[in-house]
Amino acid sequence: LLSFCFFSLPTASTNPKAALKSKIVAEFRPQSLIDELLLYKRSEDQIELKEKQLSTMRVDVCSTETLKCLKGKDLG
Repeated sequence: LLSFCFFSLPTASTNPKAALKSKIVAEFRPQSLIDELLLYKRSEDQIELKEKQLSTMRVDVCSTETLKCLKGKDLG
């Protein structure tokens, strides 16, 4: 007498984690990630440039007029 034991491996339909992973992979759009990273890099570059510019300037931090001018340039 032979008996066979059949078992099934978990599939995306029976395993919620696998289903979620499949959905993430299917919906992944690399171009949007690239665009976000480029925006972040540009932002970081701007911050670095402004920090360098400020470090080379001689500013009297006690002068409210000077601070208003700096603030105005940043917002303008």
